[in-house]
Amino acid sequence: MAQQLGTATSEFEKIDRCEGLDHRPRVLLGKMGLDGHDRGVKVIARALRDSGIHVIYSGLWQTPESLAISARDEDVDCIAASMMSNSHLVLGPKLIESLAKVGRGDIPVLMGGILPAEDIPVLKDKGVRACFPTGTGLLDVVEAVKSCVAPIGQSVGGHATAQLARDISLVHDGRPIRTDARKRRPGRVIGITGSPGAGKSTLVAQLAGEYSRRAEKDPTLGRCAVVAFDPKSPITGGALLGDRLRVDFNNLGEKVFYRSLAIRGEDYHGLDEVVELIGGACSGTDAFETVFIETVGAGQNETLVREHVDTTAVVLTPGMGDAVQMDKAGILEIADLFVCNKADHPGENELVRDLRDVAGRRPIFETVATRGQGVPELLDALLAR
Repeated sequence: MAQQLGTATSEFEKIDRCEGLDHRPRVLLGKMGLDGHDRGVKVIARALRDSGIHVIYSGLWQTPESLAISARDEDVDCIAASMMSNSHLVLGPKLIESLAKVGRGDIPVLMGGILPAEDIPVLKDKGVRACFPTGTGLLDVVEAVKSCVAPIGQSVGGHATAQLARDISLVHDGRPIRTDARKRRPGRVIGITGSPGAGKSTLVAQLAGEYSRRAEKDPTLGRCAVVAFDPKSPITGGALLGDRLRVDFNNLGEKVFYRSLAIRGEDYHGLDEVVELIGGACSGTDAFETVFIETVGAGQNETLVREHVDTTAVVLTPGMGDAVQMDKAGILEIADLFVCNKADHPGENELVRDLRDVAGRRPIFETVATRGQGVPELLDALLAR
């Protein structure tokens, strides 16, 4: 499901093609194997989004295990796996086996890309729902994803994390959940907000990774979870949820629960209940004791996340303006601490200097999230609050 769609000659029409379905489709899009090209996958992601579908893009170089965990935690209706590395006959069946191991063997697998015609019956015999060889049209892919949508039930079996993912789907969609669902607010709920392009997703991914490494040495920390919000289209209701791109799930595995949700504006309805469901999902050393909430790219007046978290970190980058401009921004008022990310970019010294004029006693941290620089110190501060 890759390069065959990269040469479209006409613009794909943006309309909601999901009317009448039980719920808005959620699809996990990812590439297994060693292929490093994703132009075609991005074309498909946009077409699905522009049809009103919520697309979770997990990026390149995924393993069957990492895709299965992501599909379960995101409670998707299907996985669309793109293959170009001549390993489809091995990785496809492994993906289906991995889904069963993580408690969601019922999630359909769609596979596309360079698939020889003689291999397609073999893949289907091994459990792949549908195959899309070179030449498949965008609307065919959209219809295949829509065909995977079934009425959403309250239970998905006995796997605790799979059930947590389903409960979150129900709450976010405004539906009732099981009366016996356990709820507990975790010890820490940390909000990460800031303007678009500030590097929030990369920073959260680094914080989650650092937290997990510490938890391995100190089990009393418990596990951490991430709830990442992205905007939904005002035209189609679709969304491209790309926060997983920054996370190394091939190494993290089950250590972090990561969930992407689409919203309009600051509509954080159900967030408090979602956090409590995460806190109550597991117990003992498997319990989620810290939850990071990553907001959409926030503007000056977007401050409501503060009502749902214990600590708010506002992420800024060089080039945001002088102290007077920043002082006008209401989002700075909600910060318990500031993070100057991309500290290796020109203008960082000026940013820190100007920020000190408005920060008062609130601490300022400098990070380069892409390299993990400053992340341990930032996590120390967040855990100490």
